[in-house]
Amino acid sequence: MAKISPVQFIQEVRQEASKVTWPSRKETGISTAMVFLFVIMASIFFLIVDQLLQLGVKTIFGLGG
Repeated sequence: MAKISPVQFIQEVRQEASKVTWPSRKETGISTAMVFLFVIMASIFFLIVDQLLQLGVKTIFGLGG
């Protein structure tokens, strides 16, 4: 592995960083909204699954009232 001087390393990092394309404000907002939507959907799904499993366990062990 070749040794690279710190100055050359920083130059290469800056060169690569200039190639990065950042999402627009609209794209960021849409992505954020989608994340929140899927978190809510997953929460509801796991709540329903948890309630069904709880009902099943109570029924099997006769703990339900």
